[in-house]
Amino acid sequence: MNTYTIATYNIHKGMSALNQKVQLSQMASALQQLAPDILFLQEVQGLNSKRAENIPDFPQQPHYQILSERLDYHVSYGRTARYKYRDHGNAILSRHPIITCHNLDISVNNLEQRGLLHCEIQLPQWSRALVCLCAHLNLREPDRIKQYQTISDYIESEIDPANPLILAGDFNDWRQRSYDSLGLKLNMYDAFCTYPNAPKTFPARLPILSLDRIFTRHLSILEAKPLSGLPWQKLSDHLPLYAIIAPE
Repeated sequence: MNTYTIATYNIHKGMSALNQKVQLSQMASALQQLAPDILFLQEVQGLNSKRAENIPDFPQQPHYQILSERLDYHVSYGRTARYKYRDHGNAILSRHPIITCHNLDISVNNLEQRGLLHCEIQLPQWSRALVCLCAHLNLREPDRIKQYQTISDYIESEIDPANPLILAGDFNDWRQRSYDSLGLKLNMYDAFCTYPNAPKTFPARLPILSLDRIFTRHLSILEAKPLSGLPWQKLSDHLPLYAIIAPE
């Protein structure tokens, strides 16, 4: 069957949950073993010169570059937050070439700089490109409501409605409202709608909140699960979500 695997993961800027250890190399090893075809990553560190100066094993290179080289994947990085000495954002990594890249600013205030990274990937034997949208939304629900509308408007105006689509990322959606605001309106499918409960992904060591999401359109979900246990519970502060997809 013409199937592919995907995962979405907030990597916490390559650090452990309490920012005590650099975990990027361990994350890369775990992702190599998982070997998804497409990765949707949030809180990806571009550069952080202060940490690089003060933490001996903190990488000098942008983390998306390190991960793409370790996994031998194509990569697109969308910077969402820029400060004097550092930046971070979303990234999409793919085994297959990325043919379209666009980064949309969905910030609603100056405190949380957020973005939606839009990439398109031409998978072998697929007649249409797969649209991949990687998102990281705000902590406050009133802010997220505004971001749902921005994302919805963007999809309706910029995405071919016939193309298969994945919208994945850290939605900070602990009240589980995103499906009503996005899924129903845009005819998207929640990959975990048949799961007994929305998968809990935060905090990774003892997850109690369901923050991360995978929505799809014109795709079949053959399997979907959170990745719990070792090594994931000791890496970032989030657990990844994993799914197997196929054309409808």
